[in-house]
Amino acid sequence: MSIQLPVIGASTSSQDSAQDSAQDSAQASSSCQSVPLTEASNKRLPPWLRRELPRGSFNNFTAGLLEELKLETVCDNAKCPNRMECYSQKTATFMILGNVCTRPCGFCAVSRGRPEQLEADEPTRVAEAAARLGLRHVVITSVTRDDLPDGGAEHFYQTVLAVRERTGATIEVLTPDFVRHRHGLDRVIESAPEVFNHNMETVPRLYRKVRGPKSDYAWTLGLLQRVKELNPAIKTKSGLMLGLGETRDELLDCLADLRRIECDFLTLGQYLQPGPKYLPVQSYITPAEFDELGAIARSMGFTKVASGPFVRSSYHAKEMADAE
Repeated sequence: MSIQLPVIGASTSSQDSAQDSAQDSAQASSSCQSVPLTEASNKRLPPWLRRELPRGSFNNFTAGLLEELKLETVCDNAKCPNRMECYSQKTATFMILGNVCTRPCGFCAVSRGRPEQLEADEPTRVAEAAARLGLRHVVITSVTRDDLPDGGAEHFYQTVLAVRERTGATIEVLTPDFVRHRHGLDRVIESAPEVFNHNMETVPRLYRKVRGPKSDYAWTLGLLQRVKELNPAIKTKSGLMLGLGETRDELLDCLADLRRIECDFLTLGQYLQPGPKYLPVQSYITPAEFDELGAIARSMGFTKVASGPFVRSSYHAKEMADAE
């Protein structure tokens, strides 16, 4: 008989929440039977999610350079809570392929709609910014471009090559899922980044709700597995947002799936609602819980784990990539 576990970090649910939980439980897969969905008891941020502004003299320098070179970052577009900290340390996660996404994900603040045409000189501008910031590890991500025949893979490929030639830095790509663009995925793998990151984001039961109707949990696992098949030297990385209504056993099932395909690096962070039209936070996970989950993940065999309320996919990415 399965023990019913509460949502990670959640308080006791109300009667309405319990009714919602029963409905969600009926839709859950047989391997994840404990799926009560409760709302966060306090809409105000808990004290561990309140931060002082970082001290540093390079915040304006980084922002000015990005504006000068007309570059987008996921830091700005996704309203990352670590933006000022990273900018003050002269680092940023470059977002290529424009700033308009073709996917209506329920958690992401990046604009969605009809994207503009690609800018042929963008790879060169990203390389120039990386060089002027003095980056030794460069993270390149993008919006999802389902409108392009290869999902934007050739643009990824050219950006990786341009940055490598200009800086000699190690490179991490954080890609969309390339659903129905497997040839595009293979092209990105050909660029041989040191780290290939694709986020699982959430547990299977919540996949369509969080990531939209085109996303598929099995495809995500297959994507990361294919990276290893085509180039075993590339480190694979994935991450999940917590606080969307997942349960502990669901999360651990996901981590086991990632280890089964030999995923090397893992990030676990708190989901924070970027605005009223996005998915609400269901629970806040305490720092102690994050520490415990991180220890469990390490015991499962992940080479490096970053687990904490403010952890994001590319947060302190160089330190993770350097860990061997």
